[in-house]
Order: sequence, then structure tokens, then C-alpha cells
Amino acid sequence: MKTEVYAKELKELLMELCRIPAPSLHEEERARFCVEYFRRAGFDAFCDGANNAIAPWNVTETNPITVFMAHTDTVFPDTSPLPIKEENGKIYCPGVGDDTANLAILMLAAKLLKKEGIVPHEGILFVANAGEEGLGNLRGSRKIAETYGDRIKAWISFDLDRKQLFVKAVGSARYRVCIETEGGHSYGDFGKESAIALMAKLIGELYAQPIPQAPDTKTTFNVGTISGGTSVNTIAQKAEILYEYRSDDGTCLDIMKEQMEEIFAKYKGLTVESVGFRPGMGKCKNPALQEKLIRDGEASVRKGTGNTPQQNSASTDCNIPFSLGIPALCFGLVTMEGAHTRKEWVETSSLATGLSIALDFIHKQI
Repeated sequence: MKTEVYAKELKELLMELCRIPAPSLHEEERARFCVEYFRRAGFDAFCDGANNAIAPWNVTETNPITVFMAHTDTVFPDTSPLPIKEENGKIYCPGVGDDTANLAILMLAAKLLKKEGIVPHEGILFVANAGEEGLGNLRGSRKIAETYGDRIKAWISFDLDRKQLFVKAVGSARYRVCIETEGGHSYGDFGKESAIALMAKLIGELYAQPIPQAPDTKTTFNVGTISGGTSVNTIAQKAEILYEYRSDDGTCLDIMKEQMEEIFAKYKGLTVESVGFRPGMGKCKNPALQEKLIRDGEASVRKGTGNTPQQNSASTDCNIPFSLGIPALCFGLVTMEGAHTRKEWVETSSLATGLSIALDFIHKQI
């Protein structure tokens, strides 16, 4: 199939999706758009309780299912339309590459496959899923796993660019940490404990902790936000941070948790709330199928671009199937840069090539 003939349609779909705000936890409007698109393409599409837009194809009550998904949400909190422009062969918009371009390709690929009139030998779920970013905590993927359970044979997420195949899950734990003190007036009560000063000390300890090491693994941590205080002349009564650690090794995750708890135990007036957990790798139930997915992904990207993607680890929607032992693969379909920044862009010419990669890969699975 010459996907270049669909370049205009694909770009228009991408532009339309980009204009619909979809901050994580508030993807309703974009989910409704995706459901209507799938319905016009001939699917009995619906939206589930997690704001996943689902287009089932040859799904019965009992047959095995392969999931193809791309996430609707963006990391940006904007609830008004995001700015979008095209210049110098690139489409600029926050969230355009992570993951709106891949979502547009998945949707058009589903439409074209349905139009071919073929019937897959098993069930297929095309899913525009919610909750991949930040504190969305993979709720869309969790809901798919909960709903379809052991019927899921394989799981593919189209996300980010096509330079890499993500074949291993990076697990993570996220916390809201709050310190409260008596506080007071900056002059009259000088010397009383400041929540901000204590939080600064705690952050210093977090950043001084040793990073556990293991062969072929990577472990990281980050304080992502900090807030607190009342005014310049007030000794702060409260300070709060969001903190996470992550690793592609389960033992390293355990060590990070132990170190974190040892640091937190030193501070009075501290409250710690878990705000997200992404599981790491489980034992794969079908290693042969896992290897086939990787080979097929490499072959499809190589056929479309002439380049072989590198295998890597990441925290993606595939953390859920990986943790459950379901063969899974995550990779992107476009050329893009600037993920999670407001200067994010996608190369316009990469869209049609991405569509050819998606169609070639999906054909290999059905």
C-alpha cells in the first residue's frame, strides 16, 4: 500500500487531535473524538470506565486478543487548545510526538485495515488509551488488563519515536511528601523550624544517596516539584514535594525504597503518600512470541526507514503486560524530538512512513 496518498488525511487527523486538550486524568473529549472516528470507520467502538476509546475487531467472548494502543493523554496540564504550527517540514505542538502522532497513525491504520475487508484469525483491540503520563498511573492499560485478562495474547503500544524498541519495563514508585512545622513570623519567631528549610535538608539527603548498581541496569530518582510557604516574612509551616525513583531491575527498586524510608524516618512532622506505582518485569509466559514481536518490530522499522532500531528499557503502557508475563512491545512510528517540552515537534514527512510501518507490523500479527 502506497501510504503517501494518505499523507494529507493523516496530517489533518493529527492536527485535529492536537487541538483537543487531553491532560492526563482529563482525556474525555479526545476519547469521545476517537470513539466517533472508529465508529465512522465501521467498528463497534465504545469508551470504557477509564476513558479508553476501544475499537474491537473480530473479538468474541472467548477468543485470544492482540492489543494495539497509543495513548491519548499528554503530560501538559492545559485544558484549552494547545498551539500548533507547521514550518520547515515539522509540526510543532506540545504532545505532538508523545503521543498524538502515533495515535493518529494507529487510528488511520485501523480504518484502512477495516476497509481491506480482511478478517483477523483472532481478536484485535485497537485502543486509544488514557492515563499513560505522570499521575495517570497507567490506568488505561490497567483497565484493559483487568477487563480482558488471560485472553490477551500479545500487547503492542505505539509511543515516542522509531529509533528504539522498548523491550523491558522500567518500574517506578512515586510519592507526595509533606513536612509541617509550627512556623511563625520571620523576625519575631526567628529560630523556629521552617518546613522549607527541613524539606531542603531532606532533598539534599535524597540526592546524596548512593544509586544501587547491577549489571545491564539503570536506576534513577528525581524530585519533580516543590511547593510551600506563605510569604517572604513567614517561617514556612508546610512544604511539599513529589518524588520518584525508577529502575529496570526489581532488586534495585527494593534498595531505593529501603534507602528512602531510612531518610524519611529521620524527620518529624512528615507525611508520605504513594501517588503512583508502575510495575516492572514479570516472567514471560511465551518467550517465543516475545522474540517474534521484537523481530517483527525490527523488520517493519527497517523496511520503512532502512535503519534497525536499538533495543532499550522504558516506562510505558507496556509495563502492565510485561509485569503480567504477556508478550509486549513498545515503539514509535515517527521522527520527533522535544518530548515533554513545549518545543516538541514531529517531522511531517515521517507520518506517511510511520503509517507504512504500522500497517506492515500489524499485518504480521493478524
